[in-house]
Amino acid sequence: MSQDNPTSAPATINEDFLFALLREAAPSGCERRAADVWKREAETFARVWEDHYGNVYAELGPEDGPAIALMGHLDEIGLIVSHVGDGGLISVLGVGGWDPQVLVGQRIRLLAPGGDILGVVGKKAIHVMEPEERKNASKLEDLWIDVGLSKEEVQQRVPVGTYGVIEQGPLRVGDKIVSRALDNRVGGFIVLEALRALRDTELKHRVVAVGTSQEEIGVFGAQVSGHRLNPVAGVAVDVTHETGQPGVSEKKYGTVPFGSGANLSVGPMTSPAILRQMQDAAREEGIPYTLSASGRYTGTDADALTLVRGGVPTAVVSIPNRYMHSPSEMVDARDVKACTDLIAAWIRRLEEGEDFLR
Repeated sequence: MSQDNPTSAPATINEDFLFALLREAAPSGCERRAADVWKREAETFARVWEDHYGNVYAELGPEDGPAIALMGHLDEIGLIVSHVGDGGLISVLGVGGWDPQVLVGQRIRLLAPGGDILGVVGKKAIHVMEPEERKNASKLEDLWIDVGLSKEEVQQRVPVGTYGVIEQGPLRVGDKIVSRALDNRVGGFIVLEALRALRDTELKHRVVAVGTSQEEIGVFGAQVSGHRLNPVAGVAVDVTHETGQPGVSEKKYGTVPFGSGANLSVGPMTSPAILRQMQDAAREEGIPYTLSASGRYTGTDADALTLVRGGVPTAVVSIPNRYMHSPSEMVDARDVKACTDLIAAWIRRLEEGEDFLR
């Protein structure tokens, strides 16, 4: 239905599961911790397995049926140690798309082989900067991580290639959920919750939720898992920019405020057939949704899944998100629930041999 009047009623979601996912450090290429939480939850109601690339799978429905893939990536942006300098100060590279400004002053969890080590992001204090320096934005190469140890100790405990994430866990702020890694741990949460909602449904398809790996560096996990599943259709669940915040253009991103429900992508990479089916399901069940245009690729796992093998009809369902790729991303539980409900409602309506032609 139209989103002129966003929903206002509080939404109930499985917050314990979502917060457990958000607490885990799982940068691209090192998704193990989040994947383990996701798998434990999935094992309570579904058939579960994983692959060598870090993707985790949970399925319901006939084991020999045509597959419907629901993808939400579990990885987050992170850091990787590139050098240990004098004084034990650690240089890092970005894993995924960082705005270095959000790193300044943060605390970092390094996933060191012998156990996690906490440190702080260092930067020259404003007092010792020249006037011109104060005007410049921080660059990643000008920052460092200080773990309070000598160079020798750091070299022993933090080898090159050690991953790190910002040390910032989930919390409630008003009626919103705030955390690092909501992009896209919340998508991984939604695909599994949508599958859970189908557990008492007589499914005509094999429905597979996938917690994918390495989306933030190139949608690689979706390519691997999509090739393995060879689905007849799929959905990628990710976040999009919430447009009630200053500086986010509705002309570019559509009208996507908090409380407006599931955001559906419209464009050349997404399936118009699935879009129509989802809109019908949303209207029939009173699930709020918005539309956003995408002139080329979507920037999600759908870009890989759409092109796997002979091609997979794919939709993108997104959650409005503020402060993306920061330690304090923010989402609304009403929108999370709408995405979950819409995906489950769409699958319940699918017939055997469903036509996904454009």
